Amino acid sequence: MSDENHLHRRTHRPQNMPGEAHFLTFSCYRKRSFLARDRTRIYFLKALERARRHHHFHLWAYVIMPNHVHVLIYPQRDVYDMAAIETSIKLSVSRRAMAYLRTHNPEGLRVLATGQTHTPYRFWMSGNGYDENLVSHEAAYAIGQYIHENPVRAGLCEAPEAWAWSSAREWAQEGSGPISIDRDSFPWG
Repeated sequence: MSDENHLHRRTHRPQNMPGEAHFLTFSCYRKRSFLARDRTRIYFLKALERARRHHHFHLWAYVIMPNHVHVLIYPQRDVYDMAAIETSIKLSVSRRAMAYLRTHNPEGLRVLATGQTHTPYRFWMSGNGYDENLVSHEAAYAIGQYIHENPVRAGLCEAPEAWAWSSAREWAQEGSGPISIDRDSFPWG
C-alpha cells in the first residue's frame, strides 16, 4: 500500500456489511499538513470519540499523521451508514479548525481556500475518504500493523509506540494512549 497514491481517493463505495471491519483514510486538502499541530490532532481524537459513541463502533486502531489519518473500526449495529460515520468525524474537525482560524488567525484561512463559491474552504480532500471493508481476521490484523507502522515508515519515529498520536502505544500498554481502543473485540486481542 502506498500512502501517496492508493489511499487518497475512494476507489469504491463503502459496503455497509454487518460483521465487517472498515479501514478508513482521510487526507488533508491538497495533502497539506493540517494535522501537524496538537490542537488539530486533539480535534480529530475528540471527533473520533464522539462518533464512536454516537454511531456505536469499536475502535481497533488509528494513527494521526501530519497530512492524513488512518482508522480501523468495527461497527456494532446491523444497520449502519459508513458515509454518516465518516462525515461526522470529518465535519467536526473541519468546523473546529476553521472556527479557530477565524478567531485566532484569519490569514491562516488562505491555506484552506478552494477558490470555489459553494465550498470556499476545505480542511479535508473532497469526498468521504478511502473506505475498505475487511472480511477476515488476518486482514484486520495486517491493516492494524500497517496503521501502526505508518509513522515509522514516514521517518517520524523509530518504533510505533513512540508516536503519541497512534493507538500503538495503547496496544502496547493499556491506558497509555490519548484515547482507549476496544481491544477485547479485536479478532486476536
